[in-house]
Formats: sequence, structure tokens, C-alpha cells
Amino acid sequence: MLTKGWNDFQKGVEVKANDFSNDVTVCYNGLLAKSGADQVYLHYGYGDRWMDTHTEKMNKTLRGWEKNIRMKNDKINFCFKDSANNWDNNNGNNWIIR
Repeated sequence: MLTKGWNDFQKGVEVKANDFSNDVTVCYNGLLAKSGADQVYLHYGYGDRWMDTHTEKMNKTLRGWEKNIRMKNDKINFCFKDSANNWDNNNGNNWIIR
């Protein structure tokens, strides 16, 4: 289980662990948000090979775009896209929650 979370402030990504469940909150205020995206989606998959992938609409908040997801595995790979299909994938490296 993720104990506290982490952030990549330079790229506008933060992950916060929920103290009472296996949920995490992914916060995004990166390139797509700064470019005026009208909607941002979190694209994620479990394990080393992006198993069981999902693309889910994020919620606009005062902090940026946020989405809660369940840790079903010990690793989640994720990136972001907007409604115009522009992607922010950390220069091809994606982001990882362990």
C-alpha cells in the first residue's frame, strides 16, 4: 500500500494515498491543464504491462484535475489526455504508483 504519496511538481502531478482504503487520488495540473484543456482524462493500467486499462474523466477542482482510483495491484502506470486527444505521458515514461 502507498503510505503517503509523492509529487512531481515540475510536471504538475501529485498522488495522495487515502489513509483508510487502497484508493489514491491523482492530481494533475500539468501541460494539458496549463494549455487550457476543457477536460482531462486519466489513462491507467495495472502491473508492468498495462493490464486492465481504463480511461476516466477527471474532476476539475481548485487544485487542478483530480481522480480517485483503486490500487488493485502493487503498480499502476498512468498518463493523461485531453478531449482533443493530446497526451501528456511524461515524455514517453508515463508515471508510476507503487
